[in-house]
Amino acid sequence: MGSPISGTMAEIFLQNIENRHLKQLLDSKNVTFYTRYVDDIFVIYDTTRTTADSIQKYINSIHSCLHLNPMHENNTQINFLELCIIRKTNKLETDICRKPTTTDITINYLSNQPIEHKLAASLSHINKMLTLLLTKERRTHEWKTIQNIARKQQFPQQIDNNLKQQIQRNITHKKSERKENINNTKLATFTYYSHKVRKLTNLFKQTEIRIAFKK
Repeated sequence: MGSPISGTMAEIFLQNIENRHLKQLLDSKNVTFYTRYVDDIFVIYDTTRTTADSIQKYINSIHSCLHLNPMHENNTQINFLELCIIRKTNKLETDICRKPTTTDITINYLSNQPIEHKLAASLSHINKMLTLLLTKERRTHEWKTIQNIARKQQFPQQIDNNLKQQIQRNITHKKSERKENINNTKLATFTYYSHKVRKLTNLFKQTEIRIAFKK
């Protein structure tokens, strides 16, 4: 805590632990899915092969400085970061998670603040709603929630509608741009043996040729 290098060192330590110890849980199929963001971990395990207690005891035994405090699913649901992950029979569904302490307070539209600050919360909420994989019903419910929050802060309704259309256009544009780049991109592979190869590949920076290095 406090040092700029602390986060990097902690990440190196955790990745080393994962490669040495947790990989075998995945290889044995006891754990079918594992992902981590900083210190938040999401695990899916096979109940016919192991239990949550067994996984917790194993991880806590790896290192004296590690202590896992698991939160188990409740009614086939669990929260991870800002997502609510819902377990169905043959798939997972997601919804937007709001903590019980979350309030509907943002910067009031009539306050003496830059317009960019006022729109920041709405932009974040709408972007999340449109980019996450939500069902049609959940997306409709989230849109109503966003509009209710805006109304409480005296936002004109048209502002949220305009922001929604703007973000939708940006998402569509980015998708078509990615597709076009993939279709037009030509690949060239160079064997990397010295910094001189960099000078050659830098000639292609402004072209549609992607450079890949072979070891």
